[in-house]
Amino acid sequence: MSDSIHSSQNETRKFPPSGRIKARAAFTSMSDYETLYEASIEEPEAFWGAQANALIPWSTPFSQVLDWSKAPFARWFVGGKTNAAVACVDRHVKDGNGNKAALIFEGEPGDTRTITYAELQREVCRVANTLESLGVRAGDRVTIYLPMIPEAVIAMLACARIGAPHNVIFGGFSADSVRDRVNDSGAKLIITADGGWRRGQIVKLKETVDAALPSCPTLTKCLVVRRTGQPVEMTPGRDLWWHDHVPLASHKHEAPELDSEHPLFMLYTSGSTGKPKGVLHTTGGYLVGATITAKYVFDLHPDDVYWCTADVGWVTGHSYIVYGPLSNGATVMLYEGAPNQPDFSRFWSIIERHGVTIFYTAPTAIRAFIKAGDQFPQKHDLSSLRVLGSVGEPINPEAWMWYHRVIGGERCPIVDTWWQTETGAIMISPLPGATPTKPGTATRPFFGIAADVVRHDGTSCGPNEGGYLVVKAPWPSMLRTIYGDDQRYVDTYWHKFGGKYYFAGDGARKDEDGYFWIMGRIDDVLNVAGHRLGTAEIESALVSHDSVAEAAVVGRPDELKGSAVVAFVTLKAGRTQSPELKEALRAHVATHIGALARPDEVRFADALPKTRSGKIMRRLLTEIAQGKTTSGDTTTLEDLSVLAKLREEDE
Repeated sequence: MSDSIHSSQNETRKFPPSGRIKARAAFTSMSDYETLYEASIEEPEAFWGAQANALIPWSTPFSQVLDWSKAPFARWFVGGKTNAAVACVDRHVKDGNGNKAALIFEGEPGDTRTITYAELQREVCRVANTLESLGVRAGDRVTIYLPMIPEAVIAMLACARIGAPHNVIFGGFSADSVRDRVNDSGAKLIITADGGWRRGQIVKLKETVDAALPSCPTLTKCLVVRRTGQPVEMTPGRDLWWHDHVPLASHKHEAPELDSEHPLFMLYTSGSTGKPKGVLHTTGGYLVGATITAKYVFDLHPDDVYWCTADVGWVTGHSYIVYGPLSNGATVMLYEGAPNQPDFSRFWSIIERHGVTIFYTAPTAIRAFIKAGDQFPQKHDLSSLRVLGSVGEPINPEAWMWYHRVIGGERCPIVDTWWQTETGAIMISPLPGATPTKPGTATRPFFGIAADVVRHDGTSCGPNEGGYLVVKAPWPSMLRTIYGDDQRYVDTYWHKFGGKYYFAGDGARKDEDGYFWIMGRIDDVLNVAGHRLGTAEIESALVSHDSVAEAAVVGRPDELKGSAVVAFVTLKAGRTQSPELKEALRAHVATHIGALARPDEVRFADALPKTRSGKIMRRLLTEIAQGKTTSGDTTTLEDLSVLAKLREEDE
């Protein structure tokens, strides 16, 4: 069996940066990029030290850029002291930008609020004082379980201000998920809301918290934001209304100096053992990584209105709604609800009404927009858009082209970004004014990121040879450990290549230009007749067919080939399911990739099972394809009826 992952995707379209983008960009050519990139790899400590001093306010200068003496446990900007809330809020007020909009909020029902940096500073200070009055001290953990409202950002910054690491839980998670994360982190206080709005319905957050808290012995207080106004149970002595306490607190608060390695937050990701992993990030290094990538990947300028559509419950929301953009003094758009409420015009209406210039969203959302039809974006003026971004999983070339043509009007560069909860910040991405883009590739590594694609023995792969995506040197925004489990950190991320490389868990290839093509999780690689095939490429080939809106590919055991390829496909509006179309799709994959990738089975589905963050739950599809009863945690599913229908069709 081959040691590398077979890759047959061949994308030749190329889009150079426009003169319009180059006119203001910090980097305007690939030679600019390559000169600084090479310097950053050859002398990483000199590069990161200079960037840290230029981008972050240090109340006490650091004495050493990196301590890697106890690898893989890093210490960055050793001895330096800073404060994330000061970096994201106070310094902009001090610099005379207090009247600039920090947050523009739109709720799903249509309510709006604009919060300036001066107002944000006052609110963050009030919440910081409130938390301290409730007994929260530096080092205490605080859980945040809120909808996408300004109070979520304020709460995160207030925790950062007092040095209380926050653990944000996505508002769609169940009581069991809340309980597990609260208990693993040992949180002292939880901040929640009566509810939030999603697809016209109230998500009952306080009710979920009430179900979890009896099993959370470390929690002493619950601070509740009134968002929807529906009645909720309030337990005397434990539950407190935000509006009864926060407005009475002082709007002035002296931010303490915090060590660069002081924990900033933990964020839980799914673990293969079923126990969530608490990815721990610290203050200085994470801030440097989030700030520099937000500045250069999105080509941020003072007049931009920046919108990342993620939830703050995910790392994308941490790095590219809160810490990265606000550290750069940006104006951030914040939207509470679903992209199709009341219909699929909502995002495009927001862009038009609020003058959004930078738009950062997920391929799953883009494919949903494609399925809904071009008529929705075509009803709106999207001419304010300047830069588009993609995040969360590999974007297939046809979705990239639709994004480029329909949303970007063929004038906006697309920054297709690869990174993870664990990396803290973007690792591979184009630079809008410098990098010629190709549909479907994240292009080249960011400055200071020593990324490579290697074989099983750790040697570098050749051009277009698929292998393991690794990072060969530490970087500032890297996770420091798994909270409470250092050995799990070592085993999960550093064991595969003997502690030499960070292994991301993804497969990839580099083309002849050194561009990285992410091939999906190694767990999703199928062994078909001696060939190792990445499912992402097969999915991409399926979506390139004119009838297909979205596809997910999984394997099932096959006595002859090892794995049989099973494709679940949703069609575009107006397209009809038929046996003939199934055969046409199988042939289409064979034409685009090769006969070995031809799906053994194509199953049509009205929708695919997804988490509330938009990721396809391939584990459930694998169980269905293998004829097994679906098991495990399904509480993160956006729509349980999708799973029920797939089960019915399988019977």
